[in-house]
Amino acid sequence: MYLWGAVCLALNVAVAASSRSSITGKPSSFFYKGHDLSSLKLLEDGGSIFKDTARYNETRSAEAILADGGMNTVRLRIWVNPADGVYGLKYNLDLAKRFQKQGFKLYLDFHFSDTWADPQKQFIPAAWPTALKPLASTLRAYVKDTLVSFQRAGIKLDIVSLGNELRHGLLWPTGRANVDVQPWPSTVANFSNAAILYKAARAGVDDAIQQGISKPQVMLHIDNGWNLTLQQRWYGALTANAVPLSAWDVFGVSFYPFYGTSATFNNLRTTLNTLARQYKKPIQVVETDYPAICNGQWNPIPESSEPSIPYNVDGQLIWVKEVIDIVRDIPNGLGQGVHYWEPAWLNNTSLGSACNDAILFDPDYSNPVQYVGYSRKSVNMFKENQ
Repeated sequence: MYLWGAVCLALNVAVAASSRSSITGKPSSFFYKGHDLSSLKLLEDGGSIFKDTARYNETRSAEAILADGGMNTVRLRIWVNPADGVYGLKYNLDLAKRFQKQGFKLYLDFHFSDTWADPQKQFIPAAWPTALKPLASTLRAYVKDTLVSFQRAGIKLDIVSLGNELRHGLLWPTGRANVDVQPWPSTVANFSNAAILYKAARAGVDDAIQQGISKPQVMLHIDNGWNLTLQQRWYGALTANAVPLSAWDVFGVSFYPFYGTSATFNNLRTTLNTLARQYKKPIQVVETDYPAICNGQWNPIPESSEPSIPYNVDGQLIWVKEVIDIVRDIPNGLGQGVHYWEPAWLNNTSLGSACNDAILFDPDYSNPVQYVGYSRKSVNMFKENQ
């Protein structure tokens, strides 16, 4: 018991000390215009290619086409020990080297799992312990070792998200949290393990900095960026568990049109502006997308949170332009970026929705050994919103 208390104290000291080098609250003139291209290597290894319709169907890399459309940042998710290596460390090092050579900013999204981590699942990696003390130590070492691996490969990470869509905590069941528990003291107590684990991850960043990596922006990422109550309760419970404001530099939120009709532009604007005024930290919408096709062929057509925007390629442009405008208008210049999720995933075009297709390339499956993606005009969404 005494030893574990000492470990917790050390985590608190390490995280608090990071405030001396923190960039918290300093708005940047750079606006991140990103795409999550985590699956691109998987697609290419399977034979997929991309055609640039603006260049008479010239075969080009997906990132070259998207860069012409204004992309300046690439987001990559990393899993701890995936069974087939996809989204693992080596997979991401290969992609990150490639994208860095082309001048893109790099944003690494830790999932802290061997597979997907999101509000429905945040499972501890199979090889990791489950008891809180050794789990926190393992997490801290993993973050440090991963970041040092990128540095040794000559890769500079600009943003590091310590977890993905952490609404219900991380590393279940040990770090599971419920923001809806009542009364408020019970909510705070419910976040105790999640806070300890987050501080361990954050201390891992500082350990890597001490070993020579360039300090990245440290992000916390919660889904449902339109839900002010969720955001305020979540961060309130975290900070009530002795996580200092210096322990993260930037807010990340997800914002999708078809997972709830309350995901309106007005609600997003209210939430982001409120967070900016309350915490005085930069904010990014780190996941969004919009359907190019949603005709009910496979599933009932979901109701859009903004029904005036059509489910088509023009609608993709309208949706993203509005999101960009909302982020750019966050008070005190704290709106820092927008990222579109997996725009080139040819063999998963629904992107987890009930719609047919939310990517930015028109897929051609006529050759089963070589899928082809033809760029839609929506690849220019960032170019048209400079």
